[in-house]
Order: sequence, then C-alpha cells, then structure tokens
Amino acid sequence: MKSGSAGQDYLKFIKKYWFMAGLGAVSLITIADNTQILAGWGNWFKQRHAADMVIVLIFIFSGLALTPEQLKNGLTDVKGVLLTVVILFIIAPLIAAFFGLIPMNTGIIIGLFIVAVMPSTMSSGVVMTAAAGGDAAHALVSTIIANSAAAFTIPYTLTFLLQIIGESASITIDKTAMMLKIFLLVVLPLTAGLLLKFLCGTLYERIGSKLNIINQTLILFIVWIALSGTRSILLNSGSTVGLIIVLSFVYHGILLICGWSLIQACRREKGKRESILFMGGQKTLSLSIILQVSLFPQYGIALLVCVIHHIVHLVMDGYLVEQFKAKNNSC
Repeated sequence: MKSGSAGQDYLKFIKKYWFMAGLGAVSLITIADNTQILAGWGNWFKQRHAADMVIVLIFIFSGLALTPEQLKNGLTDVKGVLLTVVILFIIAPLIAAFFGLIPMNTGIIIGLFIVAVMPSTMSSGVVMTAAAGGDAAHALVSTIIANSAAAFTIPYTLTFLLQIIGESASITIDKTAMMLKIFLLVVLPLTAGLLLKFLCGTLYERIGSKLNIINQTLILFIVWIALSGTRSILLNSGSTVGLIIVLSFVYHGILLICGWSLIQACRREKGKRESILFMGGQKTLSLSIILQVSLFPQYGIALLVCVIHHIVHLVMDGYLVEQFKAKNNSC
C-alpha cells in the first residue's frame, strides 16, 4: 500500500511541476548540445516565423477554453478588473523603473522591462486562482482584458522605461507596427477562439481537458526556438544567472507586496482578492519571448531574464496558493 501511495504522490508531483521541469530541461538540453543540432533546427523554425504561428495557436486555444458563463460572471466585478490592470500596467512598470536606476547589465534591465510591461498569463494564473479558492471566472476575464489592452499599453510603457537607461534612441520602436502585431498575435486569435467555441462546441468537448497541456507544450516550443537563436550569448553569461534569479525574486516579491497592499486598501473580499493578486502579478512568457526576439535580438541575456522570472514567479505563487488553501481550510 505504501508503494502505491508513493507512486500516486510521485504522479501528482510530476503533474504539478512538469511545466517548470520542462522549461529547465529545454533550456539545459539546447544550451548543452555541443553538436548544435537542436539549435540549428530551432533557428530553422525561427527563420520561418514558427514562433508567431505558435503564439496564434496558444491564444486560439485560450479563447476556445472559455465559456459564456465564465465571461458573464467575471465581467460583473469591474472594480476588481481595474485593480488587476493597475497592478499589471502601472505598478509593475514603476517598480521596474526603479530597478532601471541601479547599475546593471543592459540586457538584464531590458529583460526586466519586457517582463514588467507584459499582460497576465493565460494559463497558470487562472489555475492558481482556482486552486487558492479564488474566482477563476474573474481571473479569465481579467487576463482577456489585459491581453487585449497590452496592444496599446506596451509600445508606450516600454518606450518610457527604455528612456531611463538611455536606450530609447538606439532602439526604435514602431508603436503602430507593435500594436498591429500584438493585435494579430493576441487579440484576433483570442476572439477567433471564442467564436470557434460558439460555432463548434463539440470540438471543445473532445479536446477541452487537454487545452492547458497543449498550450504549455507550445510555450516550451517557443522557448526552444528563442534559446536556439541566442545559445552562444547565453553560454557566456553563466555567472549572471544567480543575479537574475535574485533580481526576479526581489522584483516579484515587491510586486506581490504592492498588489496585496492595494487589495487590502480597497477591501476586496475573499475570492476576488486571490484573482487580483495572481493575475496582477503573473506575467505571460510567450509574448515576452516574441517581443525579445523581435526588438532586442542583440540582448540575448534579456531572454534568460524572461524565462527565469517566469519560473521564479511560478514557484513563489505556488507557495502562496498553499498558504491560501491552508488558511481557507482552517476557517
């Protein structure tokens, strides 16, 4: 019986942490492959804009996973959505701006700036909100609105942050082109997924339970493509990994503290506060990778910041989920 119980615990552990393990495995295998066969294939896909196509699929599947009931319920809490947006697009960039004043490697700072301007993640944040006893419907609506608004906020916020380190002149951002790209890669596919769900409900019944796994697997594919193009740069930055881990931990910790303080000040009730905290603090990885590859290919270390920060904030928020669950069970 003990061996059977241990086996079940092992399977639960793998199911819970397979994505983080996958991120680590993809990164290590791609970088450690001295034959550069994997990197070669990754660059082949990159040259054919495979990452863009995968992003489109991710957001189509995200839209397909939503239900009309979830959208309706989530839209009723306007104040909660606004608080989430404030944390995502105002507080997060302001914290990053403070870090931009600290003398550090330019690539690391740019990577943090990319993370700071991102909208909320479409998958892990919703899952963690539900696991912590929060309103998953509110989390879904918040991330839809945030990802749609990102098409307009990212070009201006990123330009502002780059001015802090004097990179706005050397890196020209075509705001119109970026807005159009985010609209095509995020807003349009998400809308298409919602429409597809409405027209082909039977399709969701067949693959609905697998959509989250499919999306996370597609994100691993994007990470592999991005790492392939910056492998040589990353091999020469091993000493900075520890700094990036510490930076990610401190940045996300400050963001969580600021978000929780705002939630408490606005007296948000149990259920809504979990959604605001997780959806306001968790940043999407897929779009950040696309932005780094498109705008900052010369700063390969910025990609490492995006990936490491994603892993760090999943670990930190995973701990918070357990704390919320323990508190809710004791009540």
